Amino acid sequence: MHKTVITSLLLIVGIVFAVEGAAQSKTTDDMIKVKLETSMGDIVVALYNETPQHRDNFVKLVKEGFYDGVLWHRVIKNFMIQTGDPKSKTAASGEMLGEGDPGYTIPAEFVYPKYFHKKGALAAARTADQVNPQRRSSGSQFYIVTGNVYDEAGLKQFEQRMADMAKQNIFRELAMQHRDTIMAMQRSGDQAGLNRLQQELVDQMEAKYAATDAPAMTQEQIAAYTTVGGTPHLDNQYTVFGEVTEGLDVVDKIQNVATGPQDRPVEDVKIVKATIVE
Repeated sequence: MHKTVITSLLLIVGIVFAVEGAAQSKTTDDMIKVKLETSMGDIVVALYNETPQHRDNFVKLVKEGFYDGVLWHRVIKNFMIQTGDPKSKTAASGEMLGEGDPGYTIPAEFVYPKYFHKKGALAAARTADQVNPQRRSSGSQFYIVTGNVYDEAGLKQFEQRMADMAKQNIFRELAMQHRDTIMAMQRSGDQAGLNRLQQELVDQMEAKYAATDAPAMTQEQIAAYTTVGGTPHLDNQYTVFGEVTEGLDVVDKIQNVATGPQDRPVEDVKIVKATIVE
């Protein structure tokens, strides 16, 4: 870790249980369900009550017909399938997509670790942290997770990498706060001062990380990621607001289509119609 910290400092100076098929872990009887009739088959998703702003917005858009005719414009096998760009309805073949939205964003509603990125999870797309530090969700774009299956040893290694990454991010923030001091020490050749400051920042980083009380993976996460799979590196980063209850085989069909530039399917795959399941 200290080697990584030194590298980070130099950079700153220089600049379930899961159920087969639907991958469910919670009862969905009291949840609103939406059927997505796609050109490759039907998918039914249940919307979590604990993410009310995302749920209500999704229902509103469905009732308005917003999703009728949109393409699955970004498809990455063993990762996810994404849709919800209104510009895709009239997009020419090969046209770059992914920037369209209804003109607003939604506050993040993380319910972690209860809801996470298991296969079949329904989550909101968003712009990157650099321009969206609050991690607000797109007003319309969403994705369904496909992901990979991990073994327990792989998950442990993954957890450690994520912890190291979190620490690096904390360190960068701390180092940026001392940027002028660091640059002055560098110009004057004060290596001893740089070493002392580095150790101070490392200590602050460790204390700050410990205070975050970052949870280890739950048994439910481990069960899901080692059976149906998913994308654990997205956990607690993007709002998960529902899950597939029917049609996970259709999701797999979509994730296996041929794609071109920007991961857009070569042959259009669309949501023909979205409706509330009564």
